[in-house]
Amino acid sequence: MTAPSTPLLEVSGLRVSYTVDGRSRPAVEDVSFTVDRGEIVAIVGESGSGKSTTAHAVISLLSRNARVDAGAIRFAGEDLAALSPRAWREVRGRRIGLIPQDPGTSLNPVKRVGRQVGEPVVIHGLASRRAAERQAVQLLELAGIPEAPARARQFPHQFSGGMKQRALIAAALAAEPQLVIADEPTSALDVTVQKQILDHIDTLADTLDTAVLLVTHDLGVAADRADRIIVMQQGRIVEQGDAGTILGAPQHPYTRRLIAAAPSLRPHAKAVVSRRAGSPSAPSDAPDAGAARPLFEVTGLRKEFALPGRGTLLAVDDVSFTVGRGETLAVVGESGSGKSTTARLALRLERPTAGSIRFDGVDLVAARREEVRMLRRRLQLVHQSPYASLDPRFTVADVVDEPLRAFGVGDRAGRAARVRDLLDQVALPSGTAERRPAELSGGQRQRVAIARALALQPDLIVLDEAVSALDVSVQAQILDLLVELQRELGVSYLFISHDLAVVREISHRVAVMQRGRIVEQGPTPDVLTHPRAEYTRRLIDAIPGRAHEVVS
Repeated sequence: MTAPSTPLLEVSGLRVSYTVDGRSRPAVEDVSFTVDRGEIVAIVGESGSGKSTTAHAVISLLSRNARVDAGAIRFAGEDLAALSPRAWREVRGRRIGLIPQDPGTSLNPVKRVGRQVGEPVVIHGLASRRAAERQAVQLLELAGIPEAPARARQFPHQFSGGMKQRALIAAALAAEPQLVIADEPTSALDVTVQKQILDHIDTLADTLDTAVLLVTHDLGVAADRADRIIVMQQGRIVEQGDAGTILGAPQHPYTRRLIAAAPSLRPHAKAVVSRRAGSPSAPSDAPDAGAARPLFEVTGLRKEFALPGRGTLLAVDDVSFTVGRGETLAVVGESGSGKSTTARLALRLERPTAGSIRFDGVDLVAARREEVRMLRRRLQLVHQSPYASLDPRFTVADVVDEPLRAFGVGDRAGRAARVRDLLDQVALPSGTAERRPAELSGGQRQRVAIARALALQPDLIVLDEAVSALDVSVQAQILDLLVELQRELGVSYLFISHDLAVVREISHRVAVMQRGRIVEQGPTPDVLTHPRAEYTRRLIDAIPGRAHEVVS
């Protein structure tokens, strides 16, 4: 019987390498840590830091080109390296649960969601198939999925990304394992749902003495939930300790940089003006909305979508707002609030059911197709995913040059010079031009997307969750870049986001959407420090890390 003082999980001197193009490349070097029963330990770090590789090594789910070169992993006193494949099948799901990062590829597309959620308890003989399906409905309800009995009978393609992630969390918790490895478990979720899920994991840890190894790049989540924090950089642990010490008195420069870059850890009363007034590269305050006609004006916007069979879905309902010249308006809300549909309507990628959209005095709804096309050179879009929005066949130069070619701007030499200037403007090295998107980091790809959006010298850029897929330090760099470009070029931004911590860093004004309607809007400091709508208060209260805000 294991002694009470023995850690539930003990990792000692772990080294992992990957074989790439016939060469061995180290990914994790000399990593050691413990996790006790009922304890939540967070591993934080940027992409490539080795945090996910470490977590996958614990549960023996490394990719085929990965190899554990050295070290030991013991679970409840047992050497996991000695387990046979059959023994591992008894451990995974029953004693160690995994919440994978990617909800899009982790569910079987041909099995109903409820059956997949209940599968662990059937496999491990904890319940019959019928009992497991009933339990799956309860787990889906706990994970925050509405109409769980009906949803349990659906297939993964009928779930949104956030709902898929909640289903994966339900499956990981089904057999009430002793340890749950959560690899970025809430990265695809809105802040309120994120809070609900993390509250559920906390309850599990408290009531069942379940331990949690939480892998995250979000220091706000780690600050709120972890008993201890492990900071990884380039495959090594640079600092670890209890959460209060790490956040309150970080010793390593890398830890200090991560904390400084995390918007959710900045003082909420000051962060809203930090980029605009706290740095030499910040733009001036928002222009006086009453001084001139707004650049962009939306009035009474409404969008209905036809549903299969009969009926319609009202996605946007009587939405009105303006964006001034050189101003940033943020539109915030949870998934399904209508904010991304509003962005598509603003760009005339969708036709509204009712309402008007005026850009520099021109009614985009009434405008002819060719007129809209010509105006689009002044209206540009930066997508959420820097991985999916760039053509992998193109070089970076081709990507940035594409809108110039499409509108017949300049000759080849002139366009090449413009591309060089744009890449310099977004602080990308000159050698980047001949590389392909797959050779770039996520932050570099998003800089390329911004350069492409700037190519035609637009007056308004719509940014649809443009920094949500980025690590906090890269996110901070992109936000600083956007502010600098606005100061230099006078460009306006319509900034779509679910992250109020980011919104308070960059926007002059904010509009809060819920169920297709704007429930509150005004200057960002006013809305975020003195919210009038209950929904806005809930969003603000759900921002992770608010209890640990630090003065930078």
